Amino acid sequence: MIITVTLNAAIDKSLSVPNFRLGRRHRTVEQRTMAGGKGVNIARTLKALGQPVIATGFAGGATGTHIVEQLTEESILNDFVRIREESRTNTSVLDPTTGEQTEINERGPAVSEREVELFRDKLLYLARGAAIVVFAGSLPRGVEPDLYAGLIHDLERLDVTTVIDTDGEPLRQAVRAEPDVVSPNVLEAEELVGHEFSGEDERAQVVREIVALGPHEAIMTLPDGCIAQVLVDGHLRSKRARIEPREPIARRGSGDAFLAGYVAARYEGRQPDHCLRLGVACGAESTGRLEAGLIDPREARRLMGDVELSSTEVAAEVG
Repeated sequence: MIITVTLNAAIDKSLSVPNFRLGRRHRTVEQRTMAGGKGVNIARTLKALGQPVIATGFAGGATGTHIVEQLTEESILNDFVRIREESRTNTSVLDPTTGEQTEINERGPAVSEREVELFRDKLLYLARGAAIVVFAGSLPRGVEPDLYAGLIHDLERLDVTTVIDTDGEPLRQAVRAEPDVVSPNVLEAEELVGHEFSGEDERAQVVREIVALGPHEAIMTLPDGCIAQVLVDGHLRSKRARIEPREPIARRGSGDAFLAGYVAARYEGRQPDHCLRLGVACGAESTGRLEAGLIDPREARRLMGDVELSSTEVAAEVG
């Protein structure tokens, strides 16, 4: 079983608005409303790939009820902790004439210490039957930034593989807890290491810097694929995976689809190259839809053949 954790779950509204201009009145030509948040999006893609997954996190108020109902309608197993305050609603506006996308994400609810403890107990109970736990997305208000780090330590004692995709101080503290995999995008990676970078050589160096901070493996997502430091036969190897960018409808959630593809292949015990290929293929395939987390699994697997994979450094022995 794979568990995805979304502590700041949401209802995501995706609107397609041609010739979008600030300060003007517009009408949508297409709109979608779905349960969202990074972990929820990952669970949706994992379900499409045929993997056993359960989504958990916090859900509050009528919006939280809507989140749970939507996931149940999609046949995605879920077990959320109900909280007192209302879960958030996020809005994404896509201008199909320019490809520009504007996102407005609400702050979300405040969560009490008691609600956090209820979630910790639930996660540790669910994790008894899990192989991988994916922590994804921001923390709600009132939650200490070391929460992910503490949960990673808890799961390490249960011999559960941990994957983290967040940003800011929660990410800094989480990597020190030595998760199995960390997967930032470029902006998150720059913030984590404390400097900007450009070019393939600098990007590869930054991924090595991230691994030096604590995680066993690191994957930095890019618009055309990823750069990774992954374990191969007990050695860390640097890999570059890329695919020719497709004409996107929307890029929202492509990083979530990437991570879901990677985790799905890892859950099956596939080799790192296969995991990276499926991740990149899922991320690319997901850009063809307005909604986040939706993919055609057959098309994603076909796209794996279009992913170029190369090693970018000599192997370095772990430890």
